[in-house]
Amino acid sequence: MSFTLYNYVLSGNCYKVRLMASLLKVSYEAVSVDFHPGKAHKQEPLLKLNPAGTLPVLVTADHEILTETQAMLVWLAQQYDVDNTWWPAHNQPQITGIMQWLAFASRLSATVGELRLHTMLNKPLDAAPTRAGAIKALRELESHLTEQRIHGHPWLAGSSPTIADIACFPYTALSPDANIEHDNYPAIRSWLHAVRCLDGFITMPGIFELHTLRNPAGADASPLSDTVA
Repeated sequence: MSFTLYNYVLSGNCYKVRLMASLLKVSYEAVSVDFHPGKAHKQEPLLKLNPAGTLPVLVTADHEILTETQAMLVWLAQQYDVDNTWWPAHNQPQITGIMQWLAFASRLSATVGELRLHTMLNKPLDAAPTRAGAIKALRELESHLTEQRIHGHPWLAGSSPTIADIACFPYTALSPDANIEHDNYPAIRSWLHAVRCLDGFITMPGIFELHTLRNPAGADASPLSDTVA
């Protein structure tokens, strides 16, 4: 196997890595961690791998340990993207844009992700400011995607998908778990549809296959349509 991934099936951050590996058609060993209720990520032997006690944890065949999700996406693209499209290192302006969206993905995790944990698992949280931060982030994403579409670019950082899209996809798609629906975000709905259309796309609980989505009557099924549910 190319690497080992310690992960939890309901984690959006863990899903990013599983999704990226599937898109790149990379096989790996998955180790399920009892995040809830067992909190195994806060106990040995996981703490030996990652003293921060967070998931996912990726261990390469060379025994290098990665504990930051966005870094895992970069590593996967550098190792396995033969076309250099997911992480176009030759295009510095595009790389700069991708890095900004990787940072934005961390904001989604800290707002939508935390609010989702509060809603689903009763994690203690000051919910009102976290919800405000989540909505602010989604509005920023909607604005950017709308502008990108005006310029003929359906993806976050250009005319083709990059790891920026994979980094931002899970917690955007999972926001209904935090009681933030996508009704008021047509560009986001279109982008979510486009990601689901990628060859190699896989799901996780709370994120559905295209055939299970219900489109409104007369909706354009194109990945670029603002009317796709």
